[in-house]
Amino acid sequence: MQERGIFDSLRAWLIRKGFGFRQLFWMTGFLAFFISPVADNLTTALLMCAVILAVGRTNSRFVTLACINVVVAANAGGAFSPFGDITTLMVWQKEILNFNDFFVLFIPSLINFIVPAAIMHFSIPDEHPGASDSIVIMKRGARRIIMLFLMTIISAVSFHSVFGLPPVIGMLTGLGYLQLFGYYLKQTRQKCVLHECRQYERQGAELGDVVAFDVFVPIARAEWDTLLFFYGVVLCVGGLGFLGYLSLASELMYHQWGATYANISVGILSAIVDNIPVMFAVLTMHPDMSAGQWLLVTLTAGVGGSLLSIGSAAGVALMGQARGQYTFFSHLKWTPVIAMGYFASIGTHMWLNSALF
Repeated sequence: MQERGIFDSLRAWLIRKGFGFRQLFWMTGFLAFFISPVADNLTTALLMCAVILAVGRTNSRFVTLACINVVVAANAGGAFSPFGDITTLMVWQKEILNFNDFFVLFIPSLINFIVPAAIMHFSIPDEHPGASDSIVIMKRGARRIIMLFLMTIISAVSFHSVFGLPPVIGMLTGLGYLQLFGYYLKQTRQKCVLHECRQYERQGAELGDVVAFDVFVPIARAEWDTLLFFYGVVLCVGGLGFLGYLSLASELMYHQWGATYANISVGILSAIVDNIPVMFAVLTMHPDMSAGQWLLVTLTAGVGGSLLSIGSAAGVALMGQARGQYTFFSHLKWTPVIAMGYFASIGTHMWLNSALF
């Protein structure tokens, strides 16, 4: 979808409409919240940050607050969907929770985003930046690729629910959809140029390079350094489990502190240590907990990273993209406000889903 220009078109539309800073603050926040459940929260945050920088680069206060809001929203949105974050995907693949169980976290996740955003709203400059007339035309097949993306999610869920296959089989099937569609675009390219695609030429759109739909190309371009880093971290956690340290931690946290306090602590710890090894450690401990407690640790591990800018991949990436405007200390200044949303979401979950505890 990114290669076909779908996200660039959305960004250009937002810039072209000439919304005010406060309107853009809420629009980018809600878009991040609803896009991240089906897309990676890192990609979502980078997309929204590009909009923020394109509109308000000269207003450092707006950029800082809008980036904080996007990080919180992207992390919160990923917490109520099995596809929204690696932690939720890990819990789902372990078959601890069913696919539909995660969606009871929608309102707690929304509270986690809304509370700090409502407080930060009053610090946003009440100004209207100048609109831009830039137009981005999506490449041929963009809308059909959106449908293939939805089919991929449906395949992953149905294969797991109906046939008992791992979700990865459905995702690989989605790559097969993409390969077949890329072949179709290649075979019909000449016909398209002669007949059906004159409208694309008139609008200045590109027909696109079919190589982008070869699944082996993006795999070759994958960030292997990052993957090997996480492999090393997970290997270290596995070593700690083999040596018995995780058993000691489980005894302390889940038997002496209690599951609720332990799961809240997991979220706070994920703001300092990446949430992937933290959740892997919890899954390795595999404490005896109710569904409500497993949902609680899924929620806290997902949104706890918002407490610090280094607590999630989205925050780290935005510090690089909005260098000098969105920083560790500018985020730290609003940590107490973000913590209010963190504890409010926990309270909301324990109130609404009390029957699951």
